Amino acid sequence: MNDICQILVLAYRDHAEAMRVSAGLTIFGHSVDLVFVDRKVEESDENIEQAELLELSGIEPVSLVEDPNLDNISYTQFNDYLNRADHVINL
Repeated sequence: MNDICQILVLAYRDHAEAMRVSAGLTIFGHSVDLVFVDRKVEESDENIEQAELLELSGIEPVSLVEDPNLDNISYTQFNDYLNRADHVINL
């Protein structure tokens, strides 16, 4: 049995926590995608620190909303992320 999962983390309310959780899930060997759903990611010290963890974890986050610091995806692409996920986590 393969315990490696494709996990999709959706960041709604707490972007820093979503980044932290996403990076943490990679410790178990899971493949993790992170999508920012509700607003542009603020450039706070906490978010910058968590973004560094994402980079170390090999996670390249994307956004459904216009954000100059992230790749933006369409709703069609978002649907693709949902379809390939074994689990979805909303934060």
